[in-house]
Amino acid sequence: MHTVTFGSRRVTPSKIVCVGRNYVAHIEELGNEMPDSMVLFNKPNSALTDTLRYFTPQTRFEGELCFLIKGGRIAGVGFGFDLTHADVQNRLKAKGLPWERAKAFDGSAVMSPFVPFDGDWSGLGFTLRRNGAIVQEATCERMIYKPDAILAEIGTFMTLEDGDVVMSGTPEGVSTYEAGDRFEVVVYRGKEELLHHSWICQEA
Repeated sequence: MHTVTFGSRRVTPSKIVCVGRNYVAHIEELGNEMPDSMVLFNKPNSALTDTLRYFTPQTRFEGELCFLIKGGRIAGVGFGFDLTHADVQNRLKAKGLPWERAKAFDGSAVMSPFVPFDGDWSGLGFTLRRNGAIVQEATCERMIYKPDAILAEIGTFMTLEDGDVVMSGTPEGVSTYEAGDRFEVVVYRGKEELLHHSWICQEA
């Protein structure tokens, strides 16, 4: 089973629960409809990795604030890439089919380390740079569904086990990427830096 780093420990998520279409500007950039209710899907443990890899010219990065769960509550915060085979997803969506082939493939959930977090998401946000240029930036205030609402909705039909990860959705700025690209993220709350991490994209 794959693990993530939480402080000085390694923990094993049983699953990664992902929120889709949680930022208005991202919905608009992809030409999607505004959802009537929260869009949720899962990635399996086998999708987890700490290495960002290049897959195909149509594979897209989607940067997201991520939450580590313990006792049904947010215990840690980190950052992750929800990698997406965009061409595959578009074909599946056109036929009304599930997205797993486009979203849940091995290596599609790229995680930073997680740091302890008290659950107060006010002012929580991230800045993501690609080769030195800012490509994505957002705070929780811009989310359609805030972290507390996300956990409550998931809890209506699914149990979050200790160590599970919730990916809270991506803002605008998603794009394809290349091997050798350097990504650097800062997760912050207000003026406090909580996490600073970087990846260099490797060949698949």
